[in-house]
Amino acid sequence: MAIISLEGAEFFAYHGFYEEERKIGNKYRIDLSVSADVSMAAADDDLNQTVNYGDLYAIISQEMQTPSQLLEHIAHRIIEETYKKYPHIEWAEVSVSKYNPPIGGICHRAVITIRK
Repeated sequence: MAIISLEGAEFFAYHGFYEEERKIGNKYRIDLSVSADVSMAAADDDLNQTVNYGDLYAIISQEMQTPSQLLEHIAHRIIEETYKKYPHIEWAEVSVSKYNPPIGGICHRAVITIRK
């Protein structure tokens, strides 16, 4: 088994519980890891027998374009789409970070992590 990860994918998007957040937008960071058997890909040097991290980025990018109120919902959608594309993966873990969340104080990022 191997772990394939994308770390620090950044997007500007329009998510948030408050209407103002959905109007002005914010910067987000996504980290996505999946576990899969890559032994055939490693032996044969065949991209079709592994998880293509370009596909993972495309999934993240697509889901970041759909506004959501909750970071949990974004993470859930990313994981579900990852399993649709790669049903053979053993597990997937995604962290969604919102920079400078509107909490009335100083906070670099709010983060939700889901593993399935």
